[in-house]
This record gives sequence, C-alpha cells and structure tokens, in this order.
Amino acid sequence: MTTNYKDLGLVNSREIFKKAVTGGYAIPAYNFNNMEQLQAIIMGCAESNSPVIIQVSSGARKYANQILLKHMAAGAVEMAKEAGFNIPIVLHLDHGDSFEICKSCIDSGFSSVMYDGSHLPYDENIEVTKQVVAYAHQRNVTVEAELGVLAGIEDHVVAEKSTYTKPEEVIDFVSKTGCDSLAISIGTSHGAFKFKPEQCTKNTDGVLVPPPLRFDILAEIEKQLPGFPIVLHGSSSVVPKYVNMINENGGELKAAVGIPAEQLRQAAKSAVCKINIDSDGRLAMTAIIRKVLKEKPAEFDPRKYLGPAREELKELIINKNKEVLGSAGKG
Repeated sequence: MTTNYKDLGLVNSREIFKKAVTGGYAIPAYNFNNMEQLQAIIMGCAESNSPVIIQVSSGARKYANQILLKHMAAGAVEMAKEAGFNIPIVLHLDHGDSFEICKSCIDSGFSSVMYDGSHLPYDENIEVTKQVVAYAHQRNVTVEAELGVLAGIEDHVVAEKSTYTKPEEVIDFVSKTGCDSLAISIGTSHGAFKFKPEQCTKNTDGVLVPPPLRFDILAEIEKQLPGFPIVLHGSSSVVPKYVNMINENGGELKAAVGIPAEQLRQAAKSAVCKINIDSDGRLAMTAIIRKVLKEKPAEFDPRKYLGPAREELKELIINKNKEVLGSAGKG
C-alpha cells in the first residue's frame, strides 16, 4: 500500500528551495535514527522558526524500520503543530544508491529523495537519475542528484578521496536528468574525521584548520546554473566542545576536524540552499550521554541520559539555524 506524503502533512523541497535561493540562506537537513534525535530536530527548528529537512540514510531506514519511520514523520508534523508551530517539514532519503530504494521511499511517503550515482560512470549516473526523476515527478516528489565524490565515511557512504564537481558538466547533467537540486563536491567530507592532520594547518592556538572550500568551483557552478538549488553534504563543523567532552569522558576521537562555520555561512549566502548535518548531531548526543554516565555510573534509566542529550541537540540545532545557515525566522 502506497502513501502520499501530503497525507502525512509533509511538503516537498521545491518552494522552500526557491525561497532559500532568493533569500540567501540554506535549509537545514538533519539526519536522524531514533525518536530523541527527531524530537530535538523538530523542536529546535520549530523554536527557531526554520523550515527543515528531516533525512534518513538507507542504513537508518533499516535501523528504525520503514513503517515506523512513516508514522514518526507524521507524528513530527503533529508535534510541531501541537506546540504552536507550522513549519514546512520535508522527509528526505539521503544517499539512495538504487532506483529501487528511491521508489520504495516515495511509495512509503517520502516527499524528497536523493539518488546518489556519483560513484558510477557519468552516463550511467544520468540514466538512473533520469529513471528516479521520472517516477518521482509523477508523484510530485522532488529529487536530489550528485556530481562529484566526497571523501570520508558516514553510515554506508565510503570514499577514500574526493573528486571535485566539474562545472563544465553541470548544465548537461541537470538538463538530461531533470533533477530538482544538485549535490556538489567542493571540499566538504563525510564523517567526523573529514581531513587528515597533514592536510591541515595549525592556528595560533594549535587547533587544526582544514583546507578552505573551493568557492571558485561553487561560483563557476552558480554561473552555469543561475538560481538552481545546490546542496552541500558532509557539512558538520565537528564542534570542538563536543569532541573534547567525549575524550574527557572515556572516548577516543583523535584529530577530528570539521568545516568551519564561517565557510558554511558564506556558502549559505550563495546558491547553496541545503546543507547536510549529521556528525555534529551524533557528537552532541554522544558527548552528553558519556558525561552523564561517567558522572552517574549507577544510572540505567535511558530517559536520564537520552533526555539531556536530546536537549543539547536541540540547542545545537537552534544555534546552527541562527548563526550558520540563516534559516531561523524563515519558517
């Protein structure tokens, strides 16, 4: 039995992307795997009055169960309304690697899907993306595609090195596939360990500073596709506060480096209208859970450590929306 996303109270990304491109801000796309993460994302975006894309990878979909996910998304919409907020909420598949999983998500109520054929030869990427777009557009579901490869590891997405998006290919790719947005590679990376220490420099405080994003490539893509929605994956800042908290409470995160917030702010003011954030949410929750369990080793009630972790993630999201993405107040 198929479900239309509108019956769940969701929207697709078309209108919110138009507003974001015109308004010079980016829509937050936060990954979730469980109830506490979803609650934090929805209330963080509701309280900062921001549109939001709640997204799941294929691995998260298996973890949470696809039937439950559908009802969680509908519940998230109702939870925001009950709290007095009517923000646009998109349910999005992150890094779908086949037509079949994209179709399955569309049929189960997703309002947006990403087909990631970036690992395929160019022509094959176009062919499968076209197939996904044809099926999605019949149901008014929006499609994100990808050109270029991001390095790093996040969930099931693994790549040893990045391949920058070629600006000379973007017009051909978008026109042939009909995709609604395009994820590009300009130096972001998946996971908490986005860069090797030897790729970074050290500032005066001894903190590792990653190489800057390739804004020249972004500018050329924007010139080729004026007004077209561009997406950045792998855009967590790997907040040092949480890395330190994890390490101080028994964790081992060495040389974890993310994308500086000021570079993401700069990207959000351009054609980049969707910025994906996953690792920062994981780090925030893990940091608080480790801290609580170290301070209270006899604690075994999940609510006592997941509750504070949820609240910390909500505050992180409010800060991201206000200070980094510029989406606060745009709901």
